[in-house]
Amino acid sequence: MKTILVTGATGFLGRWLLETLREREPDARLRLLCRQERPELAGDSVEVVVGDVQRRDDVVRACMGVQQVYHLAGLVDRSPAGHWSQYELHVEGMRNVCEAMLEAGVDKGVYVSTSGVNAVGLEPAERNEESPYAQDVIHEWPYYLSKIYAEKLALWYCRHRKLPLTIVNPSLMLGPGDERRSSTQDVELFLKGQILVIPVGGLNLVDVRDAAQGCWLAMEKGRVGECYLLGGANLTFHEWILRAAKIAKVSPPKLMMPTWATILGARVLRKVMPWIGKSYDFSDDSIKMSAVYWYCDTTKAREELGFKTRDSNQTLRDTIEYLRSGA
Repeated sequence: MKTILVTGATGFLGRWLLETLREREPDARLRLLCRQERPELAGDSVEVVVGDVQRRDDVVRACMGVQQVYHLAGLVDRSPAGHWSQYELHVEGMRNVCEAMLEAGVDKGVYVSTSGVNAVGLEPAERNEESPYAQDVIHEWPYYLSKIYAEKLALWYCRHRKLPLTIVNPSLMLGPGDERRSSTQDVELFLKGQILVIPVGGLNLVDVRDAAQGCWLAMEKGRVGECYLLGGANLTFHEWILRAAKIAKVSPPKLMMPTWATILGARVLRKVMPWIGKSYDFSDDSIKMSAVYWYCDTTKAREELGFKTRDSNQTLRDTIEYLRSGA
């Protein structure tokens, strides 16, 4: 019986990956590396191993007897604070997984990076897997910097240590089931009426359920040492807001301002709103991120993996319904 290890199984993508593996690998045994006991996830074919990707011995122990590894563990954080904790989790965690896979003789692994390592720029151009790392654009955001370092490290292990690993780079994941609001927080802020100005940039969104299928396809068909962008529709933020407003049946914002003015206005609101018993949660970094273009070209994943995506309006509809359900 095949045994598959998953790190980060309790996250937004991780939970949908578990559903995908149950469907695609019905005879496999799933082993989940979690930082604490998760009895709700354990079952006849699911084993929970308590440990942390930041502790090498824990990862080695979890990898023993495993044929495949999906490494999803990470923390989405837009704040510039906590740079070192991001580095420890993403980069040193990646190093531990690579070393453990080699020591345990794992057949193949898939590492989940992000499209934000290179598919982002100041102009509305689609970027692909050959595009250079976008450190000049994302240098203020430790999350993306740490993911660049982690991806470079993973590719080094592929090239110099013959690690059998494929990398996937999903774009902004939306859909139901984001309990922590790690990816859907901007949709929630929009529904709360906190996006008051139309951002000037653009985004690429992918349904989390399709991204989970893309992870499995990468394990089955992805070439070792290669990266695959997993994305859906490229939309300006204006287009995204108009679609979301139509689905949610709310009035969209109509005001457009330069990014510096939007940041200044947001700072004023964050100080004033508590006076009337309310809050304003749209951060400076969220505003800066919405001023660039996160467009990507997913031709490689579609042609080599057979990656497919559903209509983005359906994804937005399911996201909004989930958020409004109060789950």
